[in-house]
Amino acid sequence: MHRFYIPATLWNPEALKLDETEAHHALNVLRLKQGDRAVVFNGKGAEATVEITATTKHSVELRRVHDSKTPQIACRITLAQAIPKGKNMDLIVQKATELGAAAIAPLLSERTVIHYEAGEGEKKQAKWQEVAVEAAKQCGQNWLPEIHAPQSPKTFFQANPRFDLMLIASLQPDSLHFKKVLEEYVTANNKKPANVLILVGPEGDFTPAEIGLAKSSGCRPITLGPIVLRTETAAIYCLSVLSYELLS
Repeated sequence: MHRFYIPATLWNPEALKLDETEAHHALNVLRLKQGDRAVVFNGKGAEATVEITATTKHSVELRRVHDSKTPQIACRITLAQAIPKGKNMDLIVQKATELGAAAIAPLLSERTVIHYEAGEGEKKQAKWQEVAVEAAKQCGQNWLPEIHAPQSPKTFFQANPRFDLMLIASLQPDSLHFKKVLEEYVTANNKKPANVLILVGPEGDFTPAEIGLAKSSGCRPITLGPIVLRTETAAIYCLSVLSYELLS
């Protein structure tokens, strides 16, 4: 069945309905009609099978047939990603959503090619949230990642985010392997981390000053192997490893 998104702030199981954008897609693209069934979700774990009971030009009213709750993932993974050029950030957001990232913090590093004028960053934030919604609709994901506004690494760390384990993908010679760092954490704490940060830099890596800032903030440098990966590949690699190790 087709999936549609209803924001958690508008989620009322007794009176579910699609907003104008989702209604347009349902009626004018998919050609759904009264009596048809679909699935709706709110990005916070709630999902419901529904039947279309009434339609207008700008809305679709729904009757709940069955609902369920998807539990929160075992580990909250935050991807702090240096924004790449072109539409590669859209790809990263899409794949991060599919891989279960809980939050995505787009970073404007010193080597980031993209620069935003006042107000443009918020527009990008909204656009990336739309990308996350579409990815969740396609893959059956009922939890949406929180998309932060673009910010510098310094601003990100000044907010004093709290994590059990903080990592930074690095080309530096002191970088450790993923498995070693994760094993050391489990040995020291007798449990897996519940809240993890992974930083991925731009093409050419973070500057030495940015790497120093990350380390001083508690990040441990990790290697992604002998091959230098493109930034979008590095993000998918890191999230895949963390998902395999921590979300099962």
